[in-house]
Amino acid sequence: MIATAAVVPHPPLLVAELAGAAARETAALRDACREAAAHLAAAGDHWIAVGAAPTASRHPPGTCGTFAGFGVDVRVALGGADPAAEPDRELPLPVLVAGWLREQAGSAGDRVRIDAHVLPSGTAPQDARRAGEELAASNGHGDAVLLVLADGAATHTPRAPGALDERAAGYDRAVADALAAGDAAVLAGLDPGLSDALLVGGRVPWQVLAGALPGPSSARLVHSSAPYGVAYHVALWEG
Repeated sequence: MIATAAVVPHPPLLVAELAGAAARETAALRDACREAAAHLAAAGDHWIAVGAAPTASRHPPGTCGTFAGFGVDVRVALGGADPAAEPDRELPLPVLVAGWLREQAGSAGDRVRIDAHVLPSGTAPQDARRAGEELAASNGHGDAVLLVLADGAATHTPRAPGALDERAAGYDRAVADALAAGDAAVLAGLDPGLSDALLVGGRVPWQVLAGALPGPSSARLVHSSAPYGVAYHVALWEG
């Protein structure tokens, strides 16, 4: 079973060194992510991180990487890495942000070890939910917590990466409401076609969450915003 889950986005602009002039505008989002990381670290030292990318991959504790590909050589690790190890310069962005979040948890983050799972972005809803169920079932002693790395629609304004799509507002309002209410059924039912049209990066990880923790006893939406036309949600669920 999974007893605690945190949902956070994974844009590079979370990292202040990469955000530049956007650092001030995204400060509240960054603070919310730090709050979620601290909450997760207090709940457990073993994090299962789940994200999506074009290609599936898995990254165990000991993995280290760098944001150099995004402009600044900010190095992160999934815990337990050799300080002298050469960073993997090809780590998927969700994995890099998972390592960054571990460091944002303060001293508690020093104990954290992350097992990161990256699913293909095109994973079917039923397969994403099944992956969540399997992750929960493999956590037999309940010693792991779940970190869900997921961005919303990138079509909220004319200058957004995908330009303006009027459907984005309703889509992300439904996601935010579901995260606030702990409504796994809404997340499980997100439409892949619409999600792709709106350039949603989080559909698959949210559906993994729906499978891993289908009936949370409590849920809280910590933050929801759409700077630069991309929606970002931060939430905490308890089993």
